[in-house]
Amino acid sequence: MDHVSVGHLSYVGDSVIASRVNFGAGTICSNLRHDGRTHHSPVDGVLVDTGRRKFGVIVGSNVHTGIHTGCYPGRKLWPNVSTLPGEIVRQDKLQ
Repeated sequence: MDHVSVGHLSYVGDSVIASRVNFGAGTICSNLRHDGRTHHSPVDGVLVDTGRRKFGVIVGSNVHTGIHTGCYPGRKLWPNVSTLPGEIVRQDKLQ
């Protein structure tokens, strides 16, 4: 994780993070389902079972999240994207 900054009061556990990423303060990336099942992640529009009980997000290079961003587990933030403050990432964010 080269040049990655995780703001205070943030959580990005069990995630895959590329370089030059900035998580704004209060960014929370969920990693555990409430029902105890394994996580699913979208691949080509289909939810694929990861087989993992804990799974955060996959973050590409040059991503910036606004403060208080929330991310559903197993979602992807593609390279060079950013989120608005308070945004909830329910689906993969391509741009």
